[in-house]
Amino acid sequence: MGLKGTALGESRVEKLKNCIVYRSRMKLWIIRVTTSVLLWICLVQLTILGENWGPRVLKGWPSCFSHESTALLVVKSSPAVPARVLPPKRVYRNNGYLMVSCNGGLNQMRSAICDMVAIARYLNVTLIVPELDKTSFWADPSEFQDIFDVDHFITSLRDEVRILKELPPRLKSRVELGTIHTMAPISWSDISYYHNQILPLIRKHKVVHLNRTDARLANNGQPMEIQKLRCRVNFGALKFTPQIEELGRKVIRLLREEGPVMVLHLRYEMDMLAFSGCTQGCNKEEVEELTRMRYAYPWWKEKIINSDLKRRDGLCPLTPEETALTLRALDIDPSIQVYIAAGEIYGGERRMASLAAAYPNLVRKETLLEPSELRFFQNHSSQMAALDYLVSLESDIFVPTYDGNMAKVVEGHRRYLGYKKTILLHRRLLVDLIDQHNSGSLTWDEFSTAVKEAHAERMGNPTKRLVIPDRPKEEDYFYSNPWECLEPSYEDETLSNI
Repeated sequence: MGLKGTALGESRVEKLKNCIVYRSRMKLWIIRVTTSVLLWICLVQLTILGENWGPRVLKGWPSCFSHESTALLVVKSSPAVPARVLPPKRVYRNNGYLMVSCNGGLNQMRSAICDMVAIARYLNVTLIVPELDKTSFWADPSEFQDIFDVDHFITSLRDEVRILKELPPRLKSRVELGTIHTMAPISWSDISYYHNQILPLIRKHKVVHLNRTDARLANNGQPMEIQKLRCRVNFGALKFTPQIEELGRKVIRLLREEGPVMVLHLRYEMDMLAFSGCTQGCNKEEVEELTRMRYAYPWWKEKIINSDLKRRDGLCPLTPEETALTLRALDIDPSIQVYIAAGEIYGGERRMASLAAAYPNLVRKETLLEPSELRFFQNHSSQMAALDYLVSLESDIFVPTYDGNMAKVVEGHRRYLGYKKTILLHRRLLVDLIDQHNSGSLTWDEFSTAVKEAHAERMGNPTKRLVIPDRPKEEDYFYSNPWECLEPSYEDETLSNI
């Protein structure tokens, strides 16, 4: 009995020891799990705070909730596309948030976006993806992401400026209540204006909304890093959506299959003529229609216009008839494909007859593509303009008949691509030569020689921008000739002023 009792006691002691060990292990396991959960919650909170309050030291930490958090992150869009390594995020103290509403057509907004990125970078603020104009003449409802690859825009610039698709929730409600500070910055301002005038407002209000962005940054006299960044945004970060890029490549391929291509940006559309008051070649009914349209838009400030005087000053787009004479005088091959990058030409086939007779291979995107391929682009003028932009970049020759925003931005982009041939028409001289030829004062040979001589140095060749102190509207536009970003460099002795 004694031995049996001893054995039973030892068994109970052993069970008690095992129970204590088991409980100790359970406590340790519970402590570990609880600690892990708490650490995970802290990490989540820190990540959220980092995203809301701007770049800090935390921005260097990897985040499980963002595919953009590490400096060496590899992005793969599809198995066929090579891996892309994103640039590291720039770490800076965030001074606040900048919202912008662009105004105008596609290329006016494009250049404004480039300016706003440079300004946000200089002010060390977070830029919200720009809002595009929906109230202009074209009334295009497209959002930024409908035209541009928004993810590429954000990630490709992450080493320069932080860009968000929308404000953090705590600030977004202020927009909805209309309590944010809204203003239009002064046109053609030096970058120091934004540091001295705009930055204090951002620090005070946390969010500033710039509601007009066209031509708000000066062409010249800016720090080299600002000019370089404007170019980087324009030529690298602002890619069109894959759908637009794909359709643009198809148009270019169809054109290439038939030979050389000249893109003619024939700015002879109803809105352009009504706005400018240029009525050369229009009949009485058309002049009245254009005048009524001009008065119908109160923000078109100039109402009474002398069309003849404006034309003689070179301030009117060339008519289709004048364009045909000019191209012939320049010895452009009559068999070349002429892609019309424009909307509907005012006057239709009647006004296009002389151009079609001189250059019978006239094509448009509407004649190259099936209606079903353009269906989703209809009533979206900026998306249609984006297709024309892509074709214009790739053409053998680009000829704008007016120096609007598309003409200027395409000119600069073609310079960037290797000074591709861009014929910059000297309209004031041309209309005088054309009038002399039509009146019999100049023979065809004399007219053609004079036109060629006038344009020998107007083919998009290297040159410095014309600077006119205190008259920025009259000097050369930065985006038409961003020579700081081009080769040969600005130090090259071949550069000259025109």
